[in-house]
Amino acid sequence: MWLVVLLVVFLHSLVGSSYMKNYRINDIRSTLRERSLLYPLDVALIGATGVGKSSTINGLFGSEVAKVGTGVDPETMHVTQYAVNDVFRLHDTAGLGDGLVADKIHAKNLTQLLLKTCKSDDIHQKEYGFIDLALVILDGSHRDLGTTYKILEQIVLECVAPDRVIIAINQADMAMKRRGWNPDKNQPEGDLLQFLEEKSVSVQQRIKEATGVFVKKPTYYSAYYDYNLDNLLDHIISSIPRERRTMDSSRSYKF
Repeated sequence: MWLVVLLVVFLHSLVGSSYMKNYRINDIRSTLRERSLLYPLDVALIGATGVGKSSTINGLFGSEVAKVGTGVDPETMHVTQYAVNDVFRLHDTAGLGDGLVADKIHAKNLTQLLLKTCKSDDIHQKEYGFIDLALVILDGSHRDLGTTYKILEQIVLECVAPDRVIIAINQADMAMKRRGWNPDKNQPEGDLLQFLEEKSVSVQQRIKEATGVFVKKPTYYSAYYDYNLDNLLDHIISSIPRERRTMDSSRSYKF
């Protein structure tokens, strides 16, 4: 059995936050209802250690609900669940890249989360996939994305259909060693903005080359500086699936 810490934080005050405004919550609710999807929308946050999964959660919440690591050891060592509201729930997973022993444990926990099922609340009680979307986060300051591609190829895409996988690039402020980052406006300018645009396209192409799967162009953002988090949320909302996730028992993983 894998360990899940159920940290259910209902923050209805998010209705007034800068990102989870009423219309966004209503967009999610109406889309789930129109497509007969299960409530809430469950999104798994996946990535290597240090990419900023916990800070992304804090940015979307508008407050510090997930502890962010500042030293050499990651804060998230298992799967932690955060209910943003009654229609949107995030699952923070442990980062990979901490060594073979730790990675095997984390990979198993991640796989079990992605393959977890739940039953519909109608008379049919049919089983569906618990996780609706997999949000894979990259570090904008690093060129080596080998760990991320390994996670994608050997775990995520073995468990989740490609159209349910979202790629996003965090720490946009750290790219190009902060050259081109405007500290007053907390946003990229000039060469850095162009670099981030090109990096998004490059990541999209490299994922296609490494996995054979075409994904949407990644959104870049900075959770620490609240930059482009609105676009990240829009990206998630626009990726809400059109039907419930049926499970393929023939899928497996290796790591």
